[in-house]
Amino acid sequence: MALALLVLSVVNASWLAPEPVGAPKLIAHRGLYQMYDKTGVGRDTCTADRIAQPYHPYLENTVESALRAQKLGAWMVEIDIAATRDGELVVFHDWTLDCRTDGAGPVRDASLAELKALDIGYGYTADGGDTYPFRGDFVGAMPTFEELARALPPRGRLMINFKSKDPAEANLVAQKLKAVGRDPVASGDGFYGHAGPIHRIRELYPEAWAWDPQAAKQCSKDYVALGWSGYVPQSCRGETLLVPLNYQWVFPGWPNRLIARMEKYGGKVIVIGPIGENLPRGLTLPEQLTELPESFNGYVWVEDAFTIASALYPSFDDRTVQEWEASEAALDRRRAGRGD
Repeated sequence: MALALLVLSVVNASWLAPEPVGAPKLIAHRGLYQMYDKTGVGRDTCTADRIAQPYHPYLENTVESALRAQKLGAWMVEIDIAATRDGELVVFHDWTLDCRTDGAGPVRDASLAELKALDIGYGYTADGGDTYPFRGDFVGAMPTFEELARALPPRGRLMINFKSKDPAEANLVAQKLKAVGRDPVASGDGFYGHAGPIHRIRELYPEAWAWDPQAAKQCSKDYVALGWSGYVPQSCRGETLLVPLNYQWVFPGWPNRLIARMEKYGGKVIVIGPIGENLPRGLTLPEQLTELPESFNGYVWVEDAFTIASALYPSFDDRTVQEWEASEAALDRRRAGRGD
């Protein structure tokens, strides 16, 4: 028994594995967005009317948001896409327009012209509707995918989220990528979402990073159950493994051995935020970066790139004194539990 335990300890010894090359790579969820209280949030909950006190002027899924996140050091910017009634592709999170905009109904039932006429900052409020700080400032600001892709710097990378289960939206994405001359493999872009469009994207771009969150969760569960033996489950080979910040310790061989195993089989590793009731799926505080192993070189999903990217990459921090002070005040409120 003692010998078996010794063998397993050696098999999973992180310090005996090759040192990973490179640094953590941040994925900025929605680019820069207005944080909100996640208490009781469900799939259809409007989140624009529960935002925390704004500390930066950006809204999710806009060109300006994506560009600033990239400038602050985000390796990838996550965006959400939706097809329009007339075959265009826009960047927008919600299934319907009612929450964030002055429009109504499903995004996919509207034409591009109708969507371009909307104020996408119309519904945001931090005080129960007494004030609407972004109302009137974002008329016509819903970008098409082509507009956002063309605006990116040469090394700008996207993590493209399919909100729909329809595989046809993958065909539309491929069409728009071709229109802007963007090869997602060469550009380092990624795709994630429902199984249908992800399967189709893999057919169109076999070498691209494309993953299904449900499959990633299954990979994580299987690895925790079987990884102690040194075996990499089939569900993880060529797939994506998610490591919650507060459960790193349950993953055999973490971090170096696990990284080496996943790299051997062409897999990716993403550290996400801590698992728990009402907690977001990405990091929300700069100090959470200190919980990452020094050798970790995978991806880190972050909710507040405005402060976290600046902490990880201080040489890219171009925030003004006013922006820095507002950020610090927002972090103090978040730590005290007065706002996400």
